[in-house]
Amino acid sequence: MSDTTGYLDMDLLRLTTAGSVDDGKSTLIGRLLYDSKNTFDDQMEAVELSSTKRGDEHINLALLTDGLKAEREQGITIDVAYRYFATPKRKFIVSDTPGHIQYTRNMVTGASTANLAIILVDARHGVIEQTMRHAFIASLLRIQHIVICVNKMDLVDYAEKAYNKVVEDFKQFASRLENVVDVSFIPISALKGDNVVDQSTNMDWYHGSTLLYHLETVYVGNQENHVEARFPVQWVIRPQSDEFHDFRGFAGRVAGGVFKPGDEIIVHPSGFTTKIKKIYSADKNIDKAFSPLSVTITTEDEIDISRGNMISKTNNLPKVNQDIEAMICWFSETSKLANRAKYIIRHTSNEARAVVKEVKYKVNINTLHKVEDDKDFKLNDIGKITLRTSAPLIYDSYRKNRSTGSFILIDPQTNETIAAGMIV
Repeated sequence: MSDTTGYLDMDLLRLTTAGSVDDGKSTLIGRLLYDSKNTFDDQMEAVELSSTKRGDEHINLALLTDGLKAEREQGITIDVAYRYFATPKRKFIVSDTPGHIQYTRNMVTGASTANLAIILVDARHGVIEQTMRHAFIASLLRIQHIVICVNKMDLVDYAEKAYNKVVEDFKQFASRLENVVDVSFIPISALKGDNVVDQSTNMDWYHGSTLLYHLETVYVGNQENHVEARFPVQWVIRPQSDEFHDFRGFAGRVAGGVFKPGDEIIVHPSGFTTKIKKIYSADKNIDKAFSPLSVTITTEDEIDISRGNMISKTNNLPKVNQDIEAMICWFSETSKLANRAKYIIRHTSNEARAVVKEVKYKVNINTLHKVEDDKDFKLNDIGKITLRTSAPLIYDSYRKNRSTGSFILIDPQTNETIAAGMIV
């Protein structure tokens, strides 16, 4: 029993992988799973069989992660694949995202909840356009830790010079990024296993840690915002039963801060105030709720609270506004963004109509320059816009809180998700 409790209490690192096509992302994740003993015998047998069928020279560890049949046949990743594994020190959720330029939106999706991004660079080709694109997206999504894995070191005879060039070139580019906090560099061979889980004997010039050791020890404690208390209401619970005849609770997921019974709270946008009576998590009374717990809150007073409302403490209020400035990544292949275009905006548990007031600029991802003369957003374009919403949004900037600072835009005609946004 105590083992299970220890396992549940272990901290969790969410990581995303990015890199150009054929940089070896899927192979790297396969190697991590295999060398850290997170694979099953029958999985390995299936992978060996598939590798033999395809005529691969080595066991193709990429097949452990490419879950879709089409991906295995083509040898490419086309969807965001999530993998879960654990070591005695930490639990991990990995999102393996595609490297093709047309899948930038998949990377945005996979990376939106990550604490750390692994960006793979082929030692033979060095820092290329895709490396810059992925680093820019990682900084835009405020991923605090970036690990540059210089892969395929076996194909450059494990030369330190090739590794140093990547380090130098990337540092030069990264100095222009706004939000990157912590960058590490590790020379690896995902195919041969050098410096992934086990220290490489081929690169005695490298004195840093292996990738797995870095993932197990990197500090991720400050990702959640525990200062500003935010609780978007997803559901009002009114059980129609004799036992709970008068029960009225508000269910949702804590998006920031800490809530306790007795706390003075304010409901937005109405401005009504009350106190928290009790907090329930899975039928149990708990004495505090913090991000990212899903809980039900009951209040001292009967006040009007409904889905889409936001509960906060009275001493630290979110912004309430109908005019929103945001960075967006365009997801649609068919429609283009235009001034005065009308969309549906989904933000936390709230939904409203929105109109594009102004398209400010697009970002040239290779130079990081603002492009102000071409404002037609097409698939995967990233830039800044302002929106006017039909009802006030209750939000924080994305810099402060990822949950209350992000939204998606939906085309009301087709119901297609056409953009993801981060409020500035």
